[in-house]
Amino acid sequence: MRQLVTKIPKQHRVLIVVTSVFLTTILLLPSEQASASKSSKADSLEIGKRYSLAMPDTTIDLAPEQALLDLPALPEEDLSLNWSVLQVQKGDALSALFKKANVSQQIMLDILALGSNVKTLTRLFPGEQLEFGLDANGELQELRYALNHLTTLRINRNSEGGFVAEELKKEVELRSQFASADIRSNFWSAGIEAGLSEAQIMSLAGIFGWDIDFGLDIRSGDSFSVLYETQYVDGEFINNGNIVAAQFSNQGHLYQAVRHTDGNYYKPDGASMRQAFLRAPVSFQYVSSNFNPRRLHPVLKTVRPHNGVDYAAPVGTPIMAAGDGRVVDSAYNNLNGHYVFIQHANNIVTKYLHLSKRLVAKGEKVRQGEVIGRLGATGRVTGAHLHYEFLVSGVHRNPRTVKLPQATPLQGSEKTLFAAQAQQILMQLSNNQRVLLAKTNSDATAAP
Repeated sequence: MRQLVTKIPKQHRVLIVVTSVFLTTILLLPSEQASASKSSKADSLEIGKRYSLAMPDTTIDLAPEQALLDLPALPEEDLSLNWSVLQVQKGDALSALFKKANVSQQIMLDILALGSNVKTLTRLFPGEQLEFGLDANGELQELRYALNHLTTLRINRNSEGGFVAEELKKEVELRSQFASADIRSNFWSAGIEAGLSEAQIMSLAGIFGWDIDFGLDIRSGDSFSVLYETQYVDGEFINNGNIVAAQFSNQGHLYQAVRHTDGNYYKPDGASMRQAFLRAPVSFQYVSSNFNPRRLHPVLKTVRPHNGVDYAAPVGTPIMAAGDGRVVDSAYNNLNGHYVFIQHANNIVTKYLHLSKRLVAKGEKVRQGEVIGRLGATGRVTGAHLHYEFLVSGVHRNPRTVKLPQATPLQGSEKTLFAAQAQQILMQLSNNQRVLLAKTNSDATAAP
C-alpha cells in the first residue's frame, strides 16, 4: 500500500493532503443556526419575546396589519417551556416555520384542522412572529400569533393530547379628544389644521351632509368643533374612535349632532340627522355653476334656465343616488350625454346628466348613497362635470335649499333619555370650546 502511495506524483499527493484538511475542517464546524431564538427557564429573560396573557375580552377589533411585536412578559408559570420566537421572512411557508421550530408537520396539520379561526396562520406576512412553546421532551404545548394590537391567537395542548384555539384580547381604554377650527379657505384645510384625520373629515361631512352641501355652502368664517374618542392600549395610542358629538356653524346657522347608542346621529331634540335626500350626490368638490334660472348658456350663448347644480370634479368621480328610489330612465342622447333619472317617493325626481358611465339600468331600485354612475363630459358641455336636478311634482327646485323630509326620529322614553344625555355632551363640547378660546386669547395677549 505504501509503495502504491509513493508511486503517486508529488503534486497529486500535496493536493490530496490539502483537500483532506479542508474537508475535516468543514465537518468539525457547527451547523448553521436557525433563525429562531430558543430559551430555557434559565435564560428566558435574555432571549425571546413574551406575549401578555392578561388580556380581558373586548368587542373592539383593529385592522390585522397593526400586528404588535413587542408585548409584555408572560406570567411566571409559562416560563417552564422552552420558547422559540420566529420572525416571518419573505417567502416563508408555514411548514418551513414549523420545521425551524422542530415541530412536526403532523402537528401543524392537527392545528390547521381546528377550524376557520386558525386559517390566518396560512396567510402570514414578513415581519410577523410566531412563538412556539415546547416542553422538556420537545413536544409543542403552546403556539402564539399576534393578530393585531389587541388580539393574540393562542393554541394550547389540552389534557387529552389535542389542541384548542382561542383569541385573547386586550382591554381598550377610550379617551375623549376635542378639535375645533374656523374655516378660512376651505373645510378640508381647516380639518387638517385642527388635527383631524382624512377619515374624520369625511365622517364629519357625512354627519352634516343632509343639511350642508360641502361643495356649495361652505363660507369663510364658518366653524366647527368635534368631540371624538381615541383608543389606547397599555397607554399607547392605537386609533381614533367614533365622533361622539359635533357642531357646525354654517352661514349663521348652527347644526348640532350627537351619536346615539344605535350608531346613528341625532339632533339634540332626538330628530334624526338623516334625511330622505343628500344635499349633494357627489363628495364635496368645487362647484362650477349654481342653481340659476336666468343664466347665460355656455355653449349656445343664449339665456336659458339652469335648473340644477353643476359639480366640477375629475372624470370618473363616483356619483351617488341622492335618495331611495327606482331608476325611470338610464340612457344617452346628444344633449344630456349619459344620464340617469330616479323616481322617489312624494312625487320627487332627481336627474344626473353628462356621466361618463352609467352603472344602473331602467327599472332598478337604488338606495341612498349607492353609486349610480361616474362623472364625465358627455353631451352638450364645455368641461367635465355633473349636472344635478331636483324636481317636485314636475317643478324644478333648488336642491341646496329645498326642505327635505327627515328619517324617523327617536320617540317616547328613548327620546327623553337621549335629549338629557345630548345636553350634557353638548355642554362638554361648549366648555372645551370656551377653554380653547380663552387659551387662544391668552396666547395672543402674551405675544410681543
